[in-house]
Amino acid sequence: MKRIVLFTMPNCPHCNTAKRYFDDNSIPYRLCNVKTPAGQKEFRKTGMRGVPVVKVGDQLLNGFSVKGFNKLLND
Repeated sequence: MKRIVLFTMPNCPHCNTAKRYFDDNSIPYRLCNVKTPAGQKEFRKTGMRGVPVVKVGDQLLNGFSVKGFNKLLND
């Protein structure tokens, strides 16, 4: 399975939707809080501006949609 990283920030409703989807479907992922110094540094490397961003392997999904996520996961 490809490694999944979810870039989030506290109180982000779209981030919470992504977290809930991963948790409900037992999909392992690493949470990266972009409000922490380490999280900011890692997030900067993606070139994205807003969260959530889902990194699947080395591909990025800006925002979260089940369809978009599954497409990256199955590519």
